[in-house]
Parts: sequence; C-alpha cells; structure tokens
Amino acid sequence: MIKENVSRIRQRILKVCSKINQDAGKITIIAVSKGRALEQIREAVEAGISDIGENRVQEALLKYNQLVGFRFSVFGSRRTPNTEHRTPIKWHMVGHLQTNKVKDAVKIFDLIQSIDSMRLAEEIDKEAAKINKIQDILIEIKTSPEESKFGLKADEAIKVITGLTKFKNINIKGLMTIAPIVDNPEKTRPYFRMLRELRNMINGSAVMGYELGVLSMGMTDDFEIALEEGSNMVRLGRAIFE
Repeated sequence: MIKENVSRIRQRILKVCSKINQDAGKITIIAVSKGRALEQIREAVEAGISDIGENRVQEALLKYNQLVGFRFSVFGSRRTPNTEHRTPIKWHMVGHLQTNKVKDAVKIFDLIQSIDSMRLAEEIDKEAAKINKIQDILIEIKTSPEESKFGLKADEAIKVITGLTKFKNINIKGLMTIAPIVDNPEKTRPYFRMLRELRNMINGSAVMGYELGVLSMGMTDDFEIALEEGSNMVRLGRAIFE
C-alpha cells in the first residue's frame, strides 16, 4: 500500500509541477512518521522516500536507534551528509522543539524545521558547537491567526533572522509554515503565498548574505496548493501511510 501511495503522490507532484513549469525532481517529500510503526518507515524508504519527519524527539531517537544497521536495498551504501548517521535516511524535526530536548535533537536531525525563537536558536547553536556540527534549520513562521500555532510573526522575521546570523553553528536554509485546517484546500493559498512573499522579501533585503532556498509548506490535504505557491518541501503523513 505504501509503495502505491508514494507512486501516486509522485504523479500528483509531477502534474502540478508540469502546470507551473517546475522541476518535480527538486521537490522533497518528507514522510511524517509520527505514531507509525518501524516497518511502515522501512516500507516507505524502500519505496524511495529518503526523508523522514518526526514531531517528538524521544520517538525519533527510538526509531533512529532501531534502524541502525538495517540494510535498505534501495540505497545500497549511500549515506547522508551528516557523517554521524548510520542509516541512509535524512531526519527532519517538524514538531515544536522544547529547549530541554535540543541536546538530543542536534545529534540526529539533519534539518530542524521549527525554530520559532532566538532562545531556541541559541540553544541549538550551543549544543551543535559541542559536537562540531553545523545544524541546518528552518524558521517557522505563523502565517495564520490560530493561537494553537507556533512560529514567528511575519513582521518580526527579518529582525530575528538578522540576530541569528551571529551564531556560527546554525545554518538557516529557509522557512516553514503550517496552514490552518479548512474545508477547502484552496483556502490555504493566501497563507502559502504569504510565506513565499516573505522569503522573497528576506532574500531581497540581503540580510543573510545568501538566499534562502527552502520553503517547507504543504501537508496531505493541501500540498498541491502549496506547490503552486512555491513550496519545494512537503510534509506528508496520511497520504503516505494510510
């Protein structure tokens, strides 16, 4: 089932990318495996998924350690750029990260997508320095008004990002957002567009000294709309595992 789901998702991505003249090969699919069994993750990886997203550090650590030594035939001897990894999977932290979990998080995650404060970034920089790692991160932006959502407000993003440039052991790759739950996926478009426009404004300001490339936006119910608005990284759970 998972293999067939992944194939259908790739076809849907290809269809959208053909419409907007985008290279489908540049879209990263993250399989969000919160609550999923280890065998389901293995099946997803064998189906060609190389990026796994987790919401909780402790659950991710358990799965990471259980996958050590497992031979994925689809990847052969390939390894991720993080030389500490002993599996070919790239690990993404996509949930809210508490500062007391940072020490464990920097040990396994290739990309932490949920940076929403200067304090959290400072803690990541400190723990990454201890293990001689440059930790890739995304800045989470709160594009919708729901109180339950985490993230920086769009109007404070440039100020915070400017402050983050002083840290030597973090590397800002781009932005992430979570659209609100709506009855029609089309209603998510303004939130994705806001993130793209914010990314373009940050790049235009040259505050980073380089351009932010990653826009992580779009989930099972709305990823096609997100792709149309410029997403190049989608986070899919049910679409892959159910």
